[in-house]
Amino acid sequence: MEDRFISSVKVGPKGQITIPKEARDMFNIKEGETLMVMGDKEKGIAILKADMFYALMEDKNK
Repeated sequence: MEDRFISSVKVGPKGQITIPKEARDMFNIKEGETLMVMGDKEKGIAILKADMFYALMEDKNK
């Protein structure tokens, strides 16, 4: 399946993770790009590209 993947990552000593290459390629994430990290204690953590996040918020406010 080319539209999905699963991978594990380890959290480093500074709390950093590496986004797997498959995810970077799939979502066209480039070095220096801003990402939004959102969390919900019941639902977990989500990471979105900032432009996607702002587009979702704009659509939600219409």
